Amino acid sequence: MARKKIRYSYLLLDIFIVFLAFISISVIKPYNLSNYFHNYFSNIVILVFLWVPVSYFFKKYFYVSPNKRLQKILLRIFQSNFVIFSLTAIVMLLIHKRDYSLAVLLGTMSLATIAEILLWNSLHFFHRLKPTYEPSEVREKGIKPKKVFMPFPAFKEKVSTEQISDDQYAFLRELILKETNEDILLQIEAWVNLRSIHTYVLSTTTHFNILRLTGAYDCLINLHRINDIRYLNKFFEALNSRVLYGGYIIGLAETKAIRKKRILAKYPPVLNYIIYSIDFVIKRILPKFKLTRRLYFFITRGQNRVLSKAEIYGRLYSCGFEISEEQFVQNHLIFLARKLAEPLYPSDATYGPIIKLKRIGKNGKVIHVYKLRTMHPYSEFLQEYIYKKYNLAEGGKFNNDFRITTLGRIFRKFWLDELPMLYNLITGDIKLVGVRPISKHYFSLYSPEFQQRRIHYKPGLIPPYYVDLPKTIEEIEASEKKYLDQFDNSPFKTDFKYFFAAVYNILFKKARSK
Repeated sequence: MARKKIRYSYLLLDIFIVFLAFISISVIKPYNLSNYFHNYFSNIVILVFLWVPVSYFFKKYFYVSPNKRLQKILLRIFQSNFVIFSLTAIVMLLIHKRDYSLAVLLGTMSLATIAEILLWNSLHFFHRLKPTYEPSEVREKGIKPKKVFMPFPAFKEKVSTEQISDDQYAFLRELILKETNEDILLQIEAWVNLRSIHTYVLSTTTHFNILRLTGAYDCLINLHRINDIRYLNKFFEALNSRVLYGGYIIGLAETKAIRKKRILAKYPPVLNYIIYSIDFVIKRILPKFKLTRRLYFFITRGQNRVLSKAEIYGRLYSCGFEISEEQFVQNHLIFLARKLAEPLYPSDATYGPIIKLKRIGKNGKVIHVYKLRTMHPYSEFLQEYIYKKYNLAEGGKFNNDFRITTLGRIFRKFWLDELPMLYNLITGDIKLVGVRPISKHYFSLYSPEFQQRRIHYKPGLIPPYYVDLPKTIEEIEASEKKYLDQFDNSPFKTDFKYFFAAVYNILFKKARSK
């Protein structure tokens, strides 16, 4: 009953905040307050009518425990108030076309949101000030302590040096089932031997718990979703340090595609796309920009992150692992990754809207080519994986390249992603026409003889591909060889001819780099 009374007191206080915000905005306006009540009172009634159910739907009025993260509470406020503002604006436009004031609505919403943030910060602070019970006080006051599970119970029977006992194995399976479900457990058992003493199972979000492990294991299994791990690369690097070469790690994740499907299925039509749009802005746009990244991590603390499959695998490859197996089980991606090398500790992994890619330049020198990002973060570490799994499509691109985003496909179709390369053209790293600036892995696909010849030429913004339109890597190599042969005899004439031939094919034959 206590929790229910507290929740209703929050609700009444929230309604008071909305009315107070409305009055405050009305006072600021250069009109009589009574006129505002006469003209806009029905609007504030509509606002409150929508405010209460939506706020309750987002669990804004639920009891705030001292252990609940403040960032999660603030996120509920931002999400619910954005939905309230959208719905109220739509209703007012449909019902009150003449006496509708966007300024009054926006001002009321903004002021109420600020007041709510201050209120919940204060409530959270005072809850934190409540005393905690020591073990002796627990016994005196008769408070029942929470049950704490240990990794393994202390059984009396002697355990084999290679495998755990049947009782320990049964207890381990019970713990895994409490943390996940039977389908995930069966998938893990299909991949690794859970009875082995060289297999270690844990559920954590911090690399501290990984680094506390002594020795190295054949397999480490983390049952906690990696979406809740803030310093994900450090976590994978810690796993790398505690797994033997050739050993494995198993992890669980909710991918971007699974998340979208879950949100759209959870909420009713129209509202589900509004909520997904809010989630998209907060979880996928804010962390991409330096100016908003700190705000994003302040609000979320890195919890419940949106991770694409490409980013997950790219981070794993950058940390010395390769993907061996994958399965989608119970709305989760579960992956088995094998340790092949030490982490790369990348300091320039692509994450923002403009990316800097390492490419082979003249004389084999590595140059940085700038582009608009059309792939998910960390995709540059997956070229070898994509090539082995899907091979090349016509035109020398990769088949079924899941690294490319929806917006990225549009950028590539109209060459918008190439615009930042004009900077490379100005600085002299590349020229207007020439062989394509390619990655180290793509460069390795050429024959050794042509590799040695190719590095003697400066790459170009417009490659010979658009003139000959080759379909295989062999045809691409032959096309570039043909261009270089002509360039050696007449550089200016060759570039002039190739430039206009490429432009003609692009404009009239719809030539595209697939």
